[in-house]
Amino acid sequence: MRSKKLSVILLTATLAITLVTPPVSQVIVHADDQVTTSSNSTSTTQTHTLNKSYVVYGAGATDKNELSNILGVNGEFTTLTATASDYQKYINPNDSTTNAAMVSSVSIVPTDPGSGVKVNVKKFNGQSNITKVTAQQYAMVAQMAGVTDVTITVSANRPVSGESALTGVYKALNADGIDLNSQNTQSANQMLSATNDAIDANKDDSSYPGKLMAAVGDTTKEINKQKRSGEQPTQVQIENTLNQNLKRQNIYNETKNHTTTIVNALVQFNNAPISSSKDYSSHVSDTINNVKNSTGDMMNKAKQFLNSEDGKAAQQQAQSWWNRFVNWIQRFFN
Repeated sequence: MRSKKLSVILLTATLAITLVTPPVSQVIVHADDQVTTSSNSTSTTQTHTLNKSYVVYGAGATDKNELSNILGVNGEFTTLTATASDYQKYINPNDSTTNAAMVSSVSIVPTDPGSGVKVNVKKFNGQSNITKVTAQQYAMVAQMAGVTDVTITVSANRPVSGESALTGVYKALNADGIDLNSQNTQSANQMLSATNDAIDANKDDSSYPGKLMAAVGDTTKEINKQKRSGEQPTQVQIENTLNQNLKRQNIYNETKNHTTTIVNALVQFNNAPISSSKDYSSHVSDTINNVKNSTGDMMNKAKQFLNSEDGKAAQQQAQSWWNRFVNWIQRFFN
């Protein structure tokens, strides 16, 4: 009789585990969407996240202990250094920058799937030392380069423009085993420069950077959708789409004198592999949601999935189910 009961228990347990376990294909598809890439095919994915956390100090940065505290670094972070040669590799091959000029530092933490890119630009000892680039610019530019589902925190021990901070982000991806496509990163880097004048001209409006980068993101999303449908957007179409999105964000009049360079950067995006990537639209939507209503320098608190609310809820749900299952088994032998 006990043998028969045991057989029923094992069969029931197998069915229960099958019902509560997420289908393997769901996990694999998401992971493949983030890590599979090919520079020779526009049908593959071009967007990636990290497997672990990194901190990348500029070669010219000092006070690294204080920077570590500001960037939220702990023993789980892998430490790297961004050098002048890294800047030439990832940002501008023709630049003559030096290691001493590489000051801005970043921490990059993988976050929940579907969270997009969030950026915190933090003060150093009460001083806002990233003087030019906004959190919203960093977020959308990183997404355009092929980075997603991360929180990036940026700081510097002395005043700098902040344009070299993306070097650290790209270097961390490379250290994680991902070789970002150079056309994608060059397109993204151009957008960083292209949006500077418009943001500077509207520096008294704290909501402007988020609205501008959301309009840029929506335009790249439309380009991606067109190309995925077999169309090839023209420069005129791209400009019209951008203007429509600027009007939708109610910043057309504030931006119309600065759109030429932004359109040129969008044309370069249109020529980059990521513009045809099958996963770009969904991921850029996440980042658009992050930037469009954000103001100031803090977009998110850095967190890893297991420390996030989603991660904690998943752990609690799994533990609760297992406890109930064990109690049910024990009743048959008591």
